[in-house]
Amino acid sequence: QVQLVESGGGLVQTGASLRLSCVASARAFHNYVMGWFRQAPGKEREFVAFISMNGDSTYYSESVSGRFTISRDNAKSTVYLQMSSVKPEDTAAYYCAAAAHYSTRAVDYFSWGQGTQVTVSS
Repeated sequence: QVQLVESGGGLVQTGASLRLSCVASARAFHNYVMGWFRQAPGKEREFVAFISMNGDSTYYSESVSGRFTISRDNAKSTVYLQMSSVKPEDTAAYYCAAAAHYSTRAVDYFSWGQGTQVTVSS
């Protein structure tokens, strides 16, 4: 199992930028595809982005493409989500997760962090 701890959430205004971080406990961090998901109250968990094991491939949901950037630093066992031009509809708890292969489905991710709340005010 991989332990994941997110940080960086908070209250921001529309149009602001925010960077989320997720630190993994596993020495084999570089062997995992890492993803970010989010969940707003009363809604299902939604895929946001994933990044390949060595960081050379990324994929985004249509709702965040062009505004969010996922990256990773394998030396620090950390994955990031740079959020720009945020909107009120980005308000959610954001979770990082680890998987063995590329996927946009939450069920394919075997380890999850506890989440960090992002609230965007209008």
